[in-house]
Amino acid sequence: MKTYSVKASEIKREWHVIDARDQVLGQIATQAARLLLGKHKPIFTRNLDTGDYVVVINAEKVRFTGNKGKQKMYYRHSNYPGGFKSVSLELMLETHPTRVIEHAVKGMLPRNRLGDAMLKKLKVYAGETHPFLGQVKVVAGKEAKES
Repeated sequence: MKTYSVKASEIKREWHVIDARDQVLGQIATQAARLLLGKHKPIFTRNLDTGDYVVVINAEKVRFTGNKGKQKMYYRHSNYPGGFKSVSLELMLETHPTRVIEHAVKGMLPRNRLGDAMLKKLKVYAGETHPFLGQVKVVAGKEAKES
């Protein structure tokens, strides 16, 4: 029996929309990372980017469990003396709501060129509208769970 190896020409990408309204951040990130990786497809291969495009809407209305809003911090350093900065999750959500979801999903993807390519297929928007209405055929999230 021969082992099947998927070719790049056989990969077909779909567009998925995830509505983040009143959903927990970690669950949204997990769902988005799974779709970006392509683990939902039978042709999943670790060494190829078999994933789909993911559009996350309503990023500003995402929910957290526990006291994460005040306790979770995002850190960065400018590589200059005294250049260490920290921002709480609440403040990050007020100023840049899309970065919260992007950061959570990025942590669930591989840390190599393949992961960078997957992350480029993630589109996050703070509000309801997005410019990919023509491409989207699959709606993930609450609608997918109910049906």
